[in-house]
Amino acid sequence: MEIVKPQWKKPPLSANDVVSTLPLYRSAPSLEVRLEDFELYAIDRLRVLKGVSDGLSRGKRPEEMEKLVNDLWKAHMRHPLPSEVTNKDIISHFVLRLVYCRTEELRKWFLSNEIALFRHRFRLLSPEAQRLLMAEFDLPYKPVTTAEFEGVKEKLHLVARSTGQPKPTASDAIFYKVPFEEVPELVAGRRVFICKGYAYVAMNQVVSLVVTQFRGLLSKALVLTNRKWTSTIREQEKDRLTPIVETLCTSYLGPDYSQPKEFAEVSIKDIDQVAKSSFPLCMRHLFEKLREDHHLKHGGRMQLGLFLKGVGLKLDDALAFWKAEFSQKVGAERFDKEYAYSIRHNYGREGKRTDYTPYSCQKIISSTPGVGDHHGCPYRHFSEENLRAALSRMGVNSGAMENVMDKVRNRHYQLACTLTFESIHGSSFDAGINHPNQYFSDSQKFFKSKNNPSGQGEPLDDGSPI
Repeated sequence: MEIVKPQWKKPPLSANDVVSTLPLYRSAPSLEVRLEDFELYAIDRLRVLKGVSDGLSRGKRPEEMEKLVNDLWKAHMRHPLPSEVTNKDIISHFVLRLVYCRTEELRKWFLSNEIALFRHRFRLLSPEAQRLLMAEFDLPYKPVTTAEFEGVKEKLHLVARSTGQPKPTASDAIFYKVPFEEVPELVAGRRVFICKGYAYVAMNQVVSLVVTQFRGLLSKALVLTNRKWTSTIREQEKDRLTPIVETLCTSYLGPDYSQPKEFAEVSIKDIDQVAKSSFPLCMRHLFEKLREDHHLKHGGRMQLGLFLKGVGLKLDDALAFWKAEFSQKVGAERFDKEYAYSIRHNYGREGKRTDYTPYSCQKIISSTPGVGDHHGCPYRHFSEENLRAALSRMGVNSGAMENVMDKVRNRHYQLACTLTFESIHGSSFDAGINHPNQYFSDSQKFFKSKNNPSGQGEPLDDGSPI
């Protein structure tokens, strides 16, 4: 796959280039790809994989995951030209393979979610397309003969009954006899009959066999890609692709909160009330520490200050708010001399006049607070004792507390924050939390709706009716 700058150029496809709507990604396509498409295709696929990851973390059932995958794919992997859909699929996979090959942690995340995506896309294929894909793997397994089926059908009936499957018959059932170690998830779930080291795998279970093969191919490919990346590609592409590759995995893919879109004015007199009701834990902790110590280090000032800008605290109010706190510690004169500039700078009134964007969850989680710092993600950086105490003060009930802590232990920090939101607001939130300002906005929407259930009469702060 060669990356070019301006034009899109694709050689004609032969009959063997595309054999299924679900590629196996054995080798990079012989395509020339515009630099813009290189990044945009990868971002679209990343939205799908992050949606899959959220669904798995929430413990969605297989049928729920199939619907989720189908919806995500339709939403993000479309192309104006139907003939280019498969190319977008293949290109985006190989770009993200390059992005996620670079560390063991990144490889593990990509492998897990690409396999889940592959599994559910395979399930959505027709039986004919499934058999076609099996043939592409060139698996050395043949269907069980009618005579052999008759010899084990009673055992197969017992397995089908125990798993809630219809009773297989010789006329309509296709079974494959495979070494049991190649379908570990079926063996672990006691969903196959095993005899003399072989598992009898029904056609509707073949996904496990195919996924095992795909996992092996992709796992090996990621290691090889990492070698190529470190030995040649990173240096060769340092001025063009390398910056894209090294930032894609931490990219925030949601709305831009540099300017408040809703509840557009938060005044100083209201800030304590909204902090208690609608600030996520990361910002509530910073806010409380500022009120308590009348000071925050640079990382904390940036994280909280940009968040407050995003929720609608105007520059004049921001200067008054920070000065009221800091002057108690350092004095008003020192505040004006050392700290006021950075606040104006965040609002685009100094320096390059850049309109700075509030930090996303991904950026906050990846930060590394030092001694005396209070920024970062509490779900990642707090001890279990401190986190439990903070969640309790927010009003998280005991049942939800254990669910939150379970997600924290499994490093699903954003999902832990989502569960916190759900517990406090008494409402499910399938979209998940990806940004502190999103948490605030949706919390405010909830309370506005709760206080005005008819949806009429009382306007939002920005003048829009609910």
